[in-house]
Amino acid sequence: MSCKPVSTLARRLRVLPQPALLTLLLASAWAQAAEEPTPLPGVSVTGTKAEQQRLPGSVAVLDQQVLEDSRVFTVNEALRKLPGLNVRDEEGFGLRPNIGLRGLNPTRSTKITLLEDGVPLAYAPYGDNASYYFPPVDRFDRIELVKGVGTLAHGPQTLGGVLNFRTPQPSQAARGFAQLVGGSRALRDAKLQYSQAGWLLDLTRKQGEGARQHLESELTDLNLKGHFRFDGGHQLTLKLSHFIEDSVVTYSGLTEAEYRNFGARYNPFKNDRFEIERSGASLTHALALGGGTRLTTQLYRANFSRDWWRQSSTTTDTQCGNAFRDARLAGQAVQVDACNSAQGRLRDYQTTGIDSRLQLAHSLLGATSHLELGLKAHDERQARLQVNASAPSGRSGSLAENNRRDTRAYSAFAANRVEVGESLEISPLLRYEWVENARANLLSGQAGQDSLSAWLPGLGASYKLGAQTTLFGGVHRGFAPPRAEDVIGGNGSLTEVRSEHSTNWELGLRSETLDGFSAQATWFRNDFRRLIAVGSIAGGSTPLAEGEALFQGLELSAQWYHRSGWFGLAAFSWLPTAEQSSPFRQVVGGAAIAGSAAGKRQPYAPKHTASLTVGWASDALSLQAELQQVGAQFSDFANSEAAAANGQSGRIRAYTLLNLAANWRLDPQWLLFATLKNAADRDYIVDRTRGIQTGMPRLLQAGMRYRF
Repeated sequence: MSCKPVSTLARRLRVLPQPALLTLLLASAWAQAAEEPTPLPGVSVTGTKAEQQRLPGSVAVLDQQVLEDSRVFTVNEALRKLPGLNVRDEEGFGLRPNIGLRGLNPTRSTKITLLEDGVPLAYAPYGDNASYYFPPVDRFDRIELVKGVGTLAHGPQTLGGVLNFRTPQPSQAARGFAQLVGGSRALRDAKLQYSQAGWLLDLTRKQGEGARQHLESELTDLNLKGHFRFDGGHQLTLKLSHFIEDSVVTYSGLTEAEYRNFGARYNPFKNDRFEIERSGASLTHALALGGGTRLTTQLYRANFSRDWWRQSSTTTDTQCGNAFRDARLAGQAVQVDACNSAQGRLRDYQTTGIDSRLQLAHSLLGATSHLELGLKAHDERQARLQVNASAPSGRSGSLAENNRRDTRAYSAFAANRVEVGESLEISPLLRYEWVENARANLLSGQAGQDSLSAWLPGLGASYKLGAQTTLFGGVHRGFAPPRAEDVIGGNGSLTEVRSEHSTNWELGLRSETLDGFSAQATWFRNDFRRLIAVGSIAGGSTPLAEGEALFQGLELSAQWYHRSGWFGLAAFSWLPTAEQSSPFRQVVGGAAIAGSAAGKRQPYAPKHTASLTVGWASDALSLQAELQQVGAQFSDFANSEAAAANGQSGRIRAYTLLNLAANWRLDPQWLLFATLKNAADRDYIVDRTRGIQTGMPRLLQAGMRYRF
């Protein structure tokens, strides 16, 4: 059973503000004044290499060469190469990434803005910013990370940073490749990419086993992208995508006794099923005007359907009865077929929006300045069902929930970069967010509605110490809206859940003073007046809570390429402070969360994360070894050292993974490659939110690519 709300694009556009729609008409009106087109803006959050030097905040980029030469298997593996990120595995394929930034909890990537070519990648970034979907990492040829004051140009999450995943640009000449990969854990991966006459077709088919027993995934990812230039400075990019996933995957982790008795790969829930279907479309129009002025408008739409049938959500779940739960806590093997119960959590999301940005140069007040104005309208529709089946593999039954949640949001921002002399640039920014949530219980007929707004100021600066060295810094207000379900109860009642609020500081230095060497160092301080911790963050049973918190530390990154062929990449994050500045208290009732106290460390905030890659490359051969390290971390507010019997709390030990990769180019057309992930075959725990989740064992993969 699935819920499929019906809507049309025309009906969605009725909620969009008239000024945003008028930008499409203004583009045509200004066509006669346009000059030669520039590379398409809007899809990048970092700009060109020269523009990155002027940014008043920290920035990091993974380019196509880094991603391909290391043969990254998941997005989690790729993102650990960047400073400031704590990226947690879940099922082993990276299909549901958990990305934390500068100490913020990584669960479901709720504290970060995810974009694809500048368009929201999350299916409900305002009303339910949780990542239950992520495309295969080899869809992208570039990953961009922006932190600090630059996040105000995007949103709605401006607490930590923005990750933008860029897809390849189509070519005019006919070219492409076919690729086959096989490996351990029953991995089968086929990819076809072909481009001609401004069109790009990208097709991926992947399947294999996950980190534990009865974790299996099959996915198909199809993308079509067209990029065209027209007279008068117009550029147009059309993107269409369709993604299907069919997985056997559970939500529940392991108890301590299960982990001890049966090992890291154990998982009894063979009947759990996870199915996704997502269709997306975006249309980007860019117009280059005289005097360095550019207008970019992006229209986007995505439909996302998720059906998850499961017999257990946590190690303490009594859905299968108390005896079943007690057997798991005692470390006894359980027969899931004897549990005559399955819950279907069925979700459908529709997201529509339009985002217009105008960039222009001016000299008001006698100073050379660069102004950027933005206006966005965004609309979300959530349809949520819960169906309780009376058989372990049942897919129909009684309806326990029928909920509708709608979110409308409008935002605007202005940023003005002022050149003061030849070395100093100052960038004041201001963002405004207005969000309206509505929720209707279709079983009882009860409904409620609420709205909020926020002004988000920021100030950044950059100073050239030399031709290739820049000192930068900034301060801005961080913001994230509460989820629709947290603000409005199932009976339509309103709960006073305020938006998250922080003051974020940065001071850094980036340099490319040596040939082939670049580095960046950034000190940060994120002071939260209000940080929301949802129930699934610490132990799986904590009610919605909020409190004050402080995060501060240092990030380092460097890249080195030598003409002899040797190269290295490094990223290091030191987080000495991730403090609960006040006890976290329940939003409803105000009771303190068990164990939470001022001075204790936030859960899932390791003091150290690091990545180091060393390799050698020639025209025909490249070899590299990589170490990825994640420091020890707590899994609950009480900072419990000892592991609980249910596996949901206790210290998570540090772990280090060794990845190896080799690429051998036989000729311009044929390429052979092989990788060894977690080469030491280390067993390690990555999460305790719903019980013990373990990382992937050793993975051996080999493949070939043929270019044509």
